Amino acid sequence: MDSQLKKGLIEYCVLASLVEKDSYGYQIVKEIDSQLELTESTLYPILKRLETNEKVATYSKIHNGRLRKYYHLTELGFASIQQFLHEWNDVEAIHQYIKRSVAK
Repeated sequence: MDSQLKKGLIEYCVLASLVEKDSYGYQIVKEIDSQLELTESTLYPILKRLETNEKVATYSKIHNGRLRKYYHLTELGFASIQQFLHEWNDVEAIHQYIKRSVAK
C-alpha cells in the first residue's frame, strides 16, 4: 500500500482502537491490523498530535509497579471518526472511477 495513503489512515485506526476502551501505546500497536505495520515509533508522534488536537486525552495509572500512560478517546476524536466515515463515500466514488478507467 502507498505509504502516504497508509499514513493518512493510521490516525483513524488509532482513534477507532480507543472507541470501546482506553488503552496504552504497546496495546494499541498489538490491536491494530498487522497490514498497517504500525510500530511504537510511528504511533507515539500520532498520539501526541491527537492529544494536541484534543482528539484524545491522557491519564497515568500504575500497572505492575510502573506508571503507564493511557489514552482516552474524546468527543472530538469520536466526531472525527464519524466525519471520516461520512467522507469515505467520496473515497469509494474515486476508487470506482479509477477502477472503471483501468478496465476500459
